[in-house]
Amino acid sequence: MNRKIFRKPYRFRFGSCKLEFAAERQWEQSFLRDKCKDLNLEEEYKKYQIRLMVSYLTVFILLFLLVVTCNNLILYYGIEYFESAYIDIICDVTTFALVAGILAVNFVESFVFRHSWVMLCSSVLSAYIVVICDITQNMYHYYHSSWPLNTSYDVFALCMIYMFLPIPSIKAAALLAFSVSVIYIFYFLHFIPFGQKAMASPVRGLELITVEVVHYLGFNMMGIFFRIFNDTIVRASFLDRYQFIKEEIWLRHALRQESTILDSILPPQIAKPIQTSIKEKIMKSDSDYDTFDFGRRKRESLVTFQIHPDVSILYADVVNYTHLTTTLTVENLVKVLHDLYGRFDMAASFFKVQRIKFLGDCYYCVAGLAGADPDHAKMAVSLGISMIANIQEVRLQRSLNIDMRIGVHSGSLISGVIGKAKLQFDIWGADVDIANRLEATGKPGYVHVSGRTLSHLDPKDYTIFSGTEKAKLDPVLQKNPMSTYLLTAAPNRDSFKSLKEFRSYGSMEFKTLETERRTQVVADGSISEELRDGFDKMPVGGIKCRSACCRRDTDTNKEKSNRDLGIFCVAFKNSSLEWNYLHQPDYLFKYSIMLAWGVGCCLIYAQTVTTKIACNECIIIDLIAFVLLTSMLCIAWYKKVCWWLYDKYSPRKYGKCSCFIFYIFEKIQHSFVLRIVVYMTVLACYFMVICLIVVTCDQSQFQLDWIDSKLFHYELDRETCFHPWVFTNMMALILATSYTFARIPFALKTIIACLEALAHLLIVYFQYRFVFHHSLTTTPHLSAEFAHFIRVSMMLITMYAKERQSEFNTKMNYKLNVDLQNKQKAADVTNQSIIILLNNILPSHVVDVYLSSVAKHELYCENYRKVSVMFAMIMNFRMDIKSLRVINDIITEFDKLLIAYREYYVVEKIKVVGCTYMAACGLDINLASKIRDSTFVSSSSASTDLERFSSLRYSSDRTNNRDEVAFIMTSFALDLMRVMSACNTAYKTKPFDRALSSGELCIGISTGEIMAGVVGASQPHYDIWGNPVNMASRMESTGLPGHIQVTEESAKILEEFDIQCDYRGLTFVKGRGEIPTYFVGIDKDLKFIAKNSPQSSARHSIHASEIILYGKNYEE
Repeated sequence: MNRKIFRKPYRFRFGSCKLEFAAERQWEQSFLRDKCKDLNLEEEYKKYQIRLMVSYLTVFILLFLLVVTCNNLILYYGIEYFESAYIDIICDVTTFALVAGILAVNFVESFVFRHSWVMLCSSVLSAYIVVICDITQNMYHYYHSSWPLNTSYDVFALCMIYMFLPIPSIKAAALLAFSVSVIYIFYFLHFIPFGQKAMASPVRGLELITVEVVHYLGFNMMGIFFRIFNDTIVRASFLDRYQFIKEEIWLRHALRQESTILDSILPPQIAKPIQTSIKEKIMKSDSDYDTFDFGRRKRESLVTFQIHPDVSILYADVVNYTHLTTTLTVENLVKVLHDLYGRFDMAASFFKVQRIKFLGDCYYCVAGLAGADPDHAKMAVSLGISMIANIQEVRLQRSLNIDMRIGVHSGSLISGVIGKAKLQFDIWGADVDIANRLEATGKPGYVHVSGRTLSHLDPKDYTIFSGTEKAKLDPVLQKNPMSTYLLTAAPNRDSFKSLKEFRSYGSMEFKTLETERRTQVVADGSISEELRDGFDKMPVGGIKCRSACCRRDTDTNKEKSNRDLGIFCVAFKNSSLEWNYLHQPDYLFKYSIMLAWGVGCCLIYAQTVTTKIACNECIIIDLIAFVLLTSMLCIAWYKKVCWWLYDKYSPRKYGKCSCFIFYIFEKIQHSFVLRIVVYMTVLACYFMVICLIVVTCDQSQFQLDWIDSKLFHYELDRETCFHPWVFTNMMALILATSYTFARIPFALKTIIACLEALAHLLIVYFQYRFVFHHSLTTTPHLSAEFAHFIRVSMMLITMYAKERQSEFNTKMNYKLNVDLQNKQKAADVTNQSIIILLNNILPSHVVDVYLSSVAKHELYCENYRKVSVMFAMIMNFRMDIKSLRVINDIITEFDKLLIAYREYYVVEKIKVVGCTYMAACGLDINLASKIRDSTFVSSSSASTDLERFSSLRYSSDRTNNRDEVAFIMTSFALDLMRVMSACNTAYKTKPFDRALSSGELCIGISTGEIMAGVVGASQPHYDIWGNPVNMASRMESTGLPGHIQVTEESAKILEEFDIQCDYRGLTFVKGRGEIPTYFVGIDKDLKFIAKNSPQSSARHSIHASEIILYGKNYEE
């Protein structure tokens, strides 16, 4: 539970201010309890509480054993007449045995979980056994030996009830402790009627009885405070653990998503360094969701291109795909393609073949790419046979006239990632082209393989036919004469799965962290085993003493916790972690101050009652202490009272005085140094009060009075000096309170407690030994000084053990918060990485919609009425390492241009295939508003052109038709030609092969209605379909270098934007026959030629003045 609240300090506010109680509210016990109930975690919390109480119990039994052992050793060695102590030793040993035996049942956790009443009953019984045995032995000595004794275990019994016994309810613990206190008070009242001997006891008269009542009241207040404080910390720790577990689950899920998405873009051997680079960039807060730029230096450090000498390449093409895209609705088309490609993905995964990408109706992949595989040819051919079987089943199920042509060739290739925006993995090489041509010249329903591939296969496994006549005439295949063959065989049924046998999106479960964090409530009875195991592994401290059958698998966590913390002072071994822990705000500070005020009032009352000597200085000191403590109480609780009375339901503003008090309290609450100052001030007030008891004692007069009382046999008047047991009880109360402040170094509290015990020891044994020696003892013939020393030492050991346990849990809670923040940061980084990766697959506006569709297990698809599609092919490039590096630089420059168009004109890069760059404009319904608000163009000429373009756009009927997408796409294509020209110019000045500087662009553009969607099983793939996609591809393949060829429809649109389009003639287009095509008018300076005014030709570049001088950049 992240409780870090940022606020503006009150001192920077002028006049009135509003109360900010959000941070404190999250530490309120009622808030934590309600949150557990809201999250349906109350049952799991009770189980954890039981485990925690059992751990306290282990500490208590060892503590009780230590106390009994030390007490008996003191009796054995410190009493002159040991025979009188037999009964005390036997009683102590019996008490320990009975208590340990009764409480041992709580170590059987499975039994206690089912019968929680056992904890309460065993605790009540154990507490009364300790009290009864303590009082019984004192009564025995009183009636048997006429020896009045003080009780030994009264304070220990109260600490035992509040701090160690497994009593789940605070009310039950308080009732038990009050009943024990009443028993002890009645024990003291028993001595009042018994003549003169009773008057020698420290509980003389009604006033002294009230002192004892106040003494027990102080210890009960401290115990209740501990229970409230402990329950708050425990609940907070539990909720933090819940949040920690959820973050772990989210992080693992996010990492799986990230890996899945990355695998859909890149193979594992390349994905890892890119993934690391993405996260490093995000950690530096330098990420961009629209693009990811590794930077030139980083990109050089990555393995951009790799040569694979022995692989098999498979190309698959859907026959009658064009008819499919033109006859089916967008929903049905996406369902069919998702069914097909989902099956193909599953089969590819089964045969360990790496899918590269989709090309509309073309699906190509490589076997043996991820690692050396001697059976790569067999895997590729088996995948091809499985794909044919799958498409035939889909054809029957959906009554579609479709089939599959597949080509497989074995050889070498180059793989890598090119570009800057939308990183995509691709393959290049002569053998890749051969596999492509094998598919193109193949026969539907067969796998068309080369002779080289067949040589890697066992012919007995296949039915083999001669290759097609088209293959014998294909110029690419016959450049290196080869034999080809058609193969068929029975498909492997394990790779033959229908869509119903897997849920592609269900396995991916893409969700953003914000969505998951908003839906984190655990349904009734549906808590996951992962959560339950996480709760079971929560460290509880204590000592492992359970049996093997009851022990849980938490040893590893406990050992890790012990390694993080010191043994005695429970300080973090990491000094910076300890420093940060101590400087955390203490939102429970007001409760510590309330306890300090209550204990201070008890001390002042005890001092006032027991000091009978008139002392004006005592009154002043008491008033100073009371005023100081009361002032701190008012400051600490003023904010809570204001919130409770006024701000809880309707926030209001407060005056300067209130704001100043708020500020003072928050300053103390958040400042480690000020908390130390307040802590030391409280203790100083205590010691001022208790010192009054000592300084008003006339020890010489007390000695004379005591001697006179013995000589003349009269009752000793103890008003000349303090009552020793009142002083000891007050010291024990102060020592206990010294440990109750949170966010104070445990070592400091221990040192102060030891100094207090030492001061008490010096007073008892040196300064006022005579006074203490002649007070009541706890065992016959035991020196009274020993009894006083045992009381304070017992309190020191008890509080140390209790506070060490609490400190352990508090620091584990803080460590958990630190780990939680790291988990949240890692999850957020991974989530950002997922968004970046999704933006490399999908257009920006699609990401959120796609995630929503995936969450509902729905297919994502869209239909666009007007989209312009462009194919731009880089001509005259060989497919070798040198050329690919040049192409990488060129594509990177294209991507830089795309980033500007993408941001302001919604031009989306779809994919890069080989040397072909595919983009589309109009895939965002907000295109109109984006262009209207565009401020990208800054030059005067370009601004004029944009104004003209806007006036044309909004003043005609084309607003509804969205014809501007054709204009934007053509402008982008022209800018690509400018970039290509700049690159050629730059390379001419470099010592490269001159062939590298002669590349030209052949561009085709078509505009119309298209369909878009995300298909694929384990690897989502965004693609667009429709006649404009097919026609743009044909415009590019039938075009000429240095020209932009467009369809007749696109040409008419461009002419309306005053751009000249030259009629080329009738061009044969596969699937359409001969159709009229046009070349966009471009002059020698790579500017549009205006339709009507030659002088206006310079105005028709969207950002001619914005184009970077690429040649200059290359030279630099």
